[in-house]
Amino acid sequence: MRIDVNAFLGAYPYRRVPGTAPDAVLRAMERVGIDEAWVTHLPGLFWQAPPEGNAWLYETTARERRLKPVPAVHPGLAGWEDVLGEAVDRGAPAVRCDPTYCGLDPAGAEMRVLTAACGAADVPLVMGVRLEDGRQRHPNDRAAELPAAAVRALIRSDDAVRLVVTHADRAFVEEVHFGSTPEEAARIWWDICCIWGPPEDHLETLLGTVGVGRFVFGTGQPLRIPDTSVAKLDLVELSDAQRSAIECDNVRAGLAG
Repeated sequence: MRIDVNAFLGAYPYRRVPGTAPDAVLRAMERVGIDEAWVTHLPGLFWQAPPEGNAWLYETTARERRLKPVPAVHPGLAGWEDVLGEAVDRGAPAVRCDPTYCGLDPAGAEMRVLTAACGAADVPLVMGVRLEDGRQRHPNDRAAELPAAAVRALIRSDDAVRLVVTHADRAFVEEVHFGSTPEEAARIWWDICCIWGPPEDHLETLLGTVGVGRFVFGTGQPLRIPDTSVAKLDLVELSDAQRSAIECDNVRAGLAG
């Protein structure tokens, strides 16, 4: 079983990206052996009201059991509590908020309130450090990257919240993990899509120092090629149990309830 916790559906506003339609994402999943993908409506992340893309997301994922909706929440807009409540009612595995794309202080009052609400609702909160490498971003794409200090502040602000942080590199993971208490670090999961694999030793090093239990499988598709995340695991020396933990067991045990 392989679960991708970091995937998107829909067009990217800053360049042409192939394979953004649901059928294309499903074909990519079949090609690399992904059984289930947590998906967010990609265009909505750039809208003034990201939750406006959630209706389409729910409708689309309802037709395909392999796609699980991760709706967008914007705690700076009226009615965000209803958006979170709908996610719970529909059985969404998580909700997503990228504060810098929403124009919010990543560790400000709105994000802290959302963090507490997600903790109370027992719903993981997904946040991305970035969506693309800064070297290939469009000049008009000026949203700042998520600061490591904000992740530490949010996990510290509520004892019940669980965070899934995507698109982090080795330095970011280490800054947050080793700057948090063991209890705080145990409630953060990192996807592997932006952590260098061989010939660099970043992923292997983090698995040894931070621990296999803190990592989950994520691709960032279609903005990233899903084959890359699979290849990283193929090239790192892992036991069957360790690989299974990253690909699905950590999701099932720690995130999906």
